[in-house]
Amino acid sequence: QVHLAESGGGPVQARGSLRLSCAASGYTTDSVCMGWFRQVPGKEREGVAIIWTHSTSPTDKWYADSVTDRFTISQDNAKNTVSLQMNNLKPDDTALYYCKAVDAQYCRGSYCCNDRLRTFGVWGQGTQVTVSS
Repeated sequence: QVHLAESGGGPVQARGSLRLSCAASGYTTDSVCMGWFRQVPGKEREGVAIIWTHSTSPTDKWYADSVTDRFTISQDNAKNTVSLQMNNLKPDDTALYYCKAVDAQYCRGSYCCNDRLRTFGVWGQGTQVTVSS
């Protein structure tokens, strides 16, 4: 059974930084699509950053336009573990952040993973990020 363990999050002032981490257990493969989504009350959950854990390209990552150049998703040394480094945070980044993962199957890049994660996958429990002005 797949399980996602999230860590990080919390309160921070605008222009500050936070780091979220997500470890996926239960997969028999290291070819996994993983990413971060966020949601605020009254709005749909939106994708933030996506990565294919089997990628060897440092640039093969998908980002929402609103976080490009501020957020960085990366693979950690541990299998199927990713982190989201969030810099220059803004009050608009305040949300409940969720990790999501799915086996990559036919996907060989982050953009395919982005499509796949929108339909399939397992969610983490969520971690709150609150940015004050």
